[in-house]
Amino acid sequence: MTSNLREIRDIRLVQGSNSETERKVISILKVLSESSEPLGSASVARELERYGIVLSERAIRYHLKMTDKLGYTQAMGHDGRMLTPHGLEELRLALAPDQVGFILDKLELLAFRTTFDPEKKAGLVPTNTSLIPESQFKKALGIMKEVFQAKLAVSPLVSVARAGEKIGPIIVPAGKVGLATVCSVVVNGVLLKAGIPIESRFGGVLELQNGNPRRFVSIISYAGTSLDPSEQYIRGRMTGVTEATRSGSGKILANFREIPAPARNLVEQKTRQLKEAGIDGVCRIGNTSEAVCQISVGLNRVGLIMLGGLNPSAAAVEAGIEMENIAESGMVDYGQLKSIWEI
Repeated sequence: MTSNLREIRDIRLVQGSNSETERKVISILKVLSESSEPLGSASVARELERYGIVLSERAIRYHLKMTDKLGYTQAMGHDGRMLTPHGLEELRLALAPDQVGFILDKLELLAFRTTFDPEKKAGLVPTNTSLIPESQFKKALGIMKEVFQAKLAVSPLVSVARAGEKIGPIIVPAGKVGLATVCSVVVNGVLLKAGIPIESRFGGVLELQNGNPRRFVSIISYAGTSLDPSEQYIRGRMTGVTEATRSGSGKILANFREIPAPARNLVEQKTRQLKEAGIDGVCRIGNTSEAVCQISVGLNRVGLIMLGGLNPSAAAVEAGIEMENIAESGMVDYGQLKSIWEI
């Protein structure tokens, strides 16, 4: 009885205060969020040392027991724990006050972790994840396929997981189906590995006219937000992906990047290689020092417009399907991806 009361007290402490216990729990969740595989207490202890936190394996097991009860983590047999979507959301909320620019840091981390080689067609690819009610998955899939057919997605390659299975670092909750789509950050990663510096400036809503990019009608700077722009635009019902899919004119999710002008030819070469591997996220490459879709660029710089990886999910939400979308959710091996047309 005393043990149960202590557990209840500690859980309330985690939920309701800025305590030392809360700091440790959030650090544990952060470690789990960065892994695509289940982690045991020994692995978590090693990773925590990078944040200057020293905890014994016994203490970590104690904290993980609390996070299990809170629904933040889930045990995966003897392999360890993984973060649940609820845990990922709690982590995002806990970090938000101190993480202006968090999304930019996240993009850079995912680009660094990208190992995909378009020539070898192998390696880790950054993805977004959509958690769709199982009862509406078939309907959502039909809507999404129209977006893929119109080539308004980064890639037709996806990964699907059922309840209890993991998709990247996320465990799919009961009653849901997880769908991972390729994230545009894969372009950042491939260019980074080729020695090309690329600056991620903002995510936005891009207006298409007769199938051609016209202008950005809304933008959110990555350096000034702790929330992903695409997630915000989808929740705010600010997209018109379905209209763009069917008529060629509408509002889609897109991102804006910059590269040094001398790298333009090499970037074109890499984007061709990516396209041959089934990844075609670059929508437009500008000219040296010239504005692209009314967005100015610096001297001796070139602007790139990239499609948003969550465009298919945005179309499903426009149709009234309630789903949870997690941008830049983690990494998936390219070999585990398959064509949307095979699902």
